[in-house]
Amino acid sequence: MSSFPLETPTSQVNWVEQPASPKPWSKLTKFLFRVAFVFFVSISLPNDPGWYKDLFTFDWTSLHYRDLYDIARFGSGLNIFGNKIFGSTLNGYATWVITLIFAVVVGGIWTVIAERKKPQPKEYNLLYYWLRVVVRYRAGIGIIGFGYTKLFPTQLPYPSLGVLNTDFGDLTLQKIYWLSIGIVPWYEVFAGVVEVLAGALLFFRATTFWGAVLLFGALADIVFVNFEYDGGVHVYSSYFVLLSAFLLIYDIPKVYNLLIKERLTIPVHYYPTFNKPWQQWSRVLLKTGVIGVFIVWFFYLQGVNFLYDPYKQPALKGISELRGNYNVTEFKVNNQVIPYSPLDSVRWQQVTFEKWTSLTFKVNRPVDLDLSNGGGSPMRDINRTFELTGVAGGQRVFYYEADTVNKVLYLQDKNRGRQNRETREIEGKAARSDRKEKPAEDPWISAETRKIIGSEDEKIHPLARSTRRTRGMVTEAEEPGKESTKFVGWDQSNNGTVKAQAPLRKRMILHYSAINGGNRVILKGIDENKDSIQVVLDRVNRKYALSESTLKAGKYD
Repeated sequence: MSSFPLETPTSQVNWVEQPASPKPWSKLTKFLFRVAFVFFVSISLPNDPGWYKDLFTFDWTSLHYRDLYDIARFGSGLNIFGNKIFGSTLNGYATWVITLIFAVVVGGIWTVIAERKKPQPKEYNLLYYWLRVVVRYRAGIGIIGFGYTKLFPTQLPYPSLGVLNTDFGDLTLQKIYWLSIGIVPWYEVFAGVVEVLAGALLFFRATTFWGAVLLFGALADIVFVNFEYDGGVHVYSSYFVLLSAFLLIYDIPKVYNLLIKERLTIPVHYYPTFNKPWQQWSRVLLKTGVIGVFIVWFFYLQGVNFLYDPYKQPALKGISELRGNYNVTEFKVNNQVIPYSPLDSVRWQQVTFEKWTSLTFKVNRPVDLDLSNGGGSPMRDINRTFELTGVAGGQRVFYYEADTVNKVLYLQDKNRGRQNRETREIEGKAARSDRKEKPAEDPWISAETRKIIGSEDEKIHPLARSTRRTRGMVTEAEEPGKESTKFVGWDQSNNGTVKAQAPLRKRMILHYSAINGGNRVILKGIDENKDSIQVVLDRVNRKYALSESTLKAGKYD
């Protein structure tokens, strides 16, 4: 006779999900739940009043992808004295610790009050159900916002020519990792599919387990690589690992019973009944609304952004006849020829006109290293910095506006590091009564020229225009003349000399001539040091080990 226990035939098992019978919880279980309830509610809800203001002030008839992205990605938890108490010791996790301390205190008070009640609560199954709903939707919405920037590969862009021309040793660890994903955009798309699918599965109770498994696995890997490559999103990716781990705790005993103990396991879950019509309709409408906004609508907005306005690289087309790599054949400063030398700190090397409005060149002079991930500001091309972030070795990147009638380029340095923060001295007495007066504007680009150049906002594809971008162009505007004389503050030191300090961009004004279809380009004008320069460029076809990608953001043809 077999020693194995008899199993119930599967044909006789009732697999219909039904409410589980509530079982009394131990005192320890109830205390841990109370702490978890306070903690996970705190880290699942926005902690910034500005988030709620934006939610009701967005122009929902003309959304930018960043509007939904900001709704999906927000700060949470209690950030009270966290950084002051722990400093940089916790490397960004101070908010979690402060929130946990708060949750333990509130959970303890809750326990004392609950234990004094007659009768005492036996369980919190209903409250546990709604806590899981909050965490499910928070994790789902958040990871979909994260995943769409990979599904449409804009988060880790394909490298520009200027980046490809950079020596490998001049790249930071984070930049190397971002580029290693950016050069394989179809893998980036796959990562986006995993993240968006995980979020979508979390919107449904029956598929929560599989969504949490996908989310935990995908984001745990991202946490690891961010620590190893000095990435900047390890805290946010750890956030989703924590949320998914909490959701998995509910099913781990069942999985253990099935896979380890090899016992018959019926997945019975507790859930409340929705018998009233208004409850049923509310549930359907809310779920449909969330799916419609964060899956369907977000998909469309991110697709438009990928095609016409990728947020990490300029959206406007560069001058087509100038695009490409060039050798510097001749370089003059103040009519003096500077011969080629790899050690020269003035002469340009490896000049590139990108397919968008950027001029890149290298000089043998250190630049301030930008350690951000290159997101910059998504509203203006000049503030999109992925071309220069994490790149050392004297790499310079200038954004240009082109007067194509008179063939003049107005260029501004995209790197706003310490060396670009200059001081303008305005003579006067410190005690003068008109301190609030602003100096006269510097007419860097005339009104007539500005009309020829046109507005950046009006030149992008109509589908990519939005209320946020239009408003952002105004609030982020850095008109050349206004910026150089921007009033910041007065300094009464230096024997009465009055100073106004502002972070300036280095600027150049260069006339361009494209000869023989752009095979030779001559630039003449004023450089960033107010010296006259003349640069003769001859096009060169560089061979890269990297093959051309079939999937790139932006339309520049």
